[in-house]
Amino acid sequence: MPTAKVGDINVYYEVHGEGEALVLISGYTGSSAMWTLSTPIFSKEYRVVIFDNRGTGRSDKPDIPYTMDMMADDVVGLLDTIGIDAAHICGVSMGGFITQNIVLRHPERVISLVLACTNCGGTHQVAPDAKVVGQAFDLERAQKLTPEENLRVMLPFMCSQQFIDNNPGIIEQFVVKSTEYPTPLHGSIRQGLAMPTHDTYDRLPEINAPTLVVSGDADKIIPVGNSKLLADRIPDAELVILENMGHGFFIEAADEFHKTVLDFLKRHPRSGQVL
Repeated sequence: MPTAKVGDINVYYEVHGEGEALVLISGYTGSSAMWTLSTPIFSKEYRVVIFDNRGTGRSDKPDIPYTMDMMADDVVGLLDTIGIDAAHICGVSMGGFITQNIVLRHPERVISLVLACTNCGGTHQVAPDAKVVGQAFDLERAQKLTPEENLRVMLPFMCSQQFIDNNPGIIEQFVVKSTEYPTPLHGSIRQGLAMPTHDTYDRLPEINAPTLVVSGDADKIIPVGNSKLLADRIPDAELVILENMGHGFFIEAADEFHKTVLDFLKRHPRSGQVL
């Protein structure tokens, strides 16, 4: 599988399908494996680009300070290497931080945005319960457990226990793919320290790309109020709230998520002519 030299790092990436480009950006400590369920669906109609953020998967993991601007420029540098001048960009959680910074730094590279279970950062974000977040992303625990064991502990913070119990095939596929190339401790730390550098609140009204904001109303990691704020601040943004869904709705409500995103993308093609 290919890697691209982007600035100071080598970035692992995959391209699936044909058509307008759709870049999928993973969240905190997640590699391109986060899109295991989505890639086969989206690639039926789009040229899907998935990749490992710096610090994760098969991309380089320099033990240096990361910033959201740096990670946004990684994505644009990857597009340059692949030869994609503009793309639809979908980011989940921290991937949504990166997506916002891409459109603000490089607006000409963005056809449309999908911001999933994410926030604007800074003091205006709607903060979650710090205890819950600490339990979900416990680095001390992560050092004691195997990557698979740690992911299984985290899953109930992402999906309902009922879904986990009733869908062992989906869960096992996600766990196996996600732990094949686990994120090292220093990669988790560097990404974690980069997230506080994200603060787009004041600049959100500058975004003029068509934007879809998606959230679960039971999200305990990034509360739904953050999505409402993003949709209020970004001109003409569409807001979709999935009922009884948590932070991992792209797993638990995958069919609904895929349908929502595809409907949005079809209404905002690069040509401007609705497909």
